[in-house]
Amino acid sequence: MSFVNIKKQYLAMGMLVFVLLFLFNNKPAFQCQFSPEMSSYLPPIYGGLPPTYARLAQKADLTRLSQTLSLVKNFHWIVIEDSETKTKLVENLLKESSLKYTHLNVKTHKAKHSHGASGVEQRNAALEWLRGYLETAEDKKGVVYFMDDDNTYSLKVFEEMRKINKVGVWPVGIVGGMRVEMPLVTNGKVTGFNAVWKPFRPFPIDMAGFAINATLFLDHPDAKFSRKVQSGFQESEILKYFTTKEEMEPLADNCTKVYVWHTRTQKPSILNVKKLKHTPVPDDHIEV
Repeated sequence: MSFVNIKKQYLAMGMLVFVLLFLFNNKPAFQCQFSPEMSSYLPPIYGGLPPTYARLAQKADLTRLSQTLSLVKNFHWIVIEDSETKTKLVENLLKESSLKYTHLNVKTHKAKHSHGASGVEQRNAALEWLRGYLETAEDKKGVVYFMDDDNTYSLKVFEEMRKINKVGVWPVGIVGGMRVEMPLVTNGKVTGFNAVWKPFRPFPIDMAGFAINATLFLDHPDAKFSRKVQSGFQESEILKYFTTKEEMEPLADNCTKVYVWHTRTQKPSILNVKKLKHTPVPDDHIEV
C-alpha cells in the first residue's frame, strides 16, 4: 500500500472521529430540539361565554374573532346566543371554522326589578354546561376566559393565561374611559387597581382582564353571575368566589403590557332604500 493511500485512510478516520466527537458533545442540544418536551401539554382554554346577539355586524365580528382563535392551540370556543333558538348565521359560521366549539342559546328575560346587567343568563348557562362537561372529562384542567365578540385580542394574552394557577389578571386597553385600565403591582403582588369608572367596585377590572382556573368552577358549584348585581359589578360578583386582591396573579410582565383591547364595532349606517331614487337589486337572500 502506498504512502499516499495510508495518508488518505488516516485522514478519513480522523474526520470520522471529529464528526463523532462533535455529535457527542452537542447531544444535549439535539435532544432538546427534538425532545417530546418541545410539544409539552397545553391546558385547554374555554373562551367565549358572554352572549352574541343578532345585529348587522355580528357575522363580521364573529368572523374576525374566529380567525384569531384559530391560531390559539387547544382552544374550545363556547358561543352562546341571546336568542330563543340557535340561528343559522352563527351555526354556519361555527361549522365553517376550524375550531372546537359548543353552541348554546338562552334568551334574556329580564325580571321586573332586575338591574341592567347584560349576559347574566347566558353566562350562567355556559358555566352550567362547562361544569357538566368537566365532570365527565378525563382532563379537567383548563382556563376559563370571558370574551366579547367585538374585542381585540393579541395571541400573547392566551399564552399568558396558560400560566394561571387560580386567577390571573392583566391590563385592558381602551376601557372605562382610560387608555388602559390595569392592576397595580408591587413586588409581584396586586396592591390596587388603576380605574376611574366606579373605582369603589371590589374588583375594578374589565371582564377581558382576567381568567380563572377551570377546576375552580367544580370546587365552587354555586359560583355564578347575578341579576341582583348592577352593571359593572359582574366581574366582582364572579371573582369573589375564587380570589382576593392579594391572591391575584399579575401576568403580562407584571401588568405592564397590553394584550387585549375593549374595542367596539361602530353601528353600521344603512341607507333606507325606500327613500332612494333608484331602488337597488334586492339582497335579502344574501347572508351578511
